[in-house]
Amino acid sequence: MTGKERAFLRSSAHSLEPIVHIGKETLTPEVVSAIDEALTARELIKIGVLKNCFDDPREIAEIAAERSNSQVVQVMGRKITLYRRKKKDSKYNID
Repeated sequence: MTGKERAFLRSSAHSLEPIVHIGKETLTPEVVSAIDEALTARELIKIGVLKNCFDDPREIAEIAAERSNSQVVQVMGRKITLYRRKKKDSKYNID
């Protein structure tokens, strides 16, 4: 992903609210499944890392992206933005 593509996705995600929240249990199979389903439906999602999760949000982002076959767009504080292009009818024309 190029810098311009990443900047476009960051600006597109600016108004999004986190739809998956990661707590003290961190990345359970259920959370990864929820991330995968959300990416299938929306392509671009935000994830919130709650204060009771003591793992590093950047590490969580990398692991979540690897397990869900997606790309990390941004990690800002405790918010993670992930992107996975749909096979057809993509809303975001990058790649």
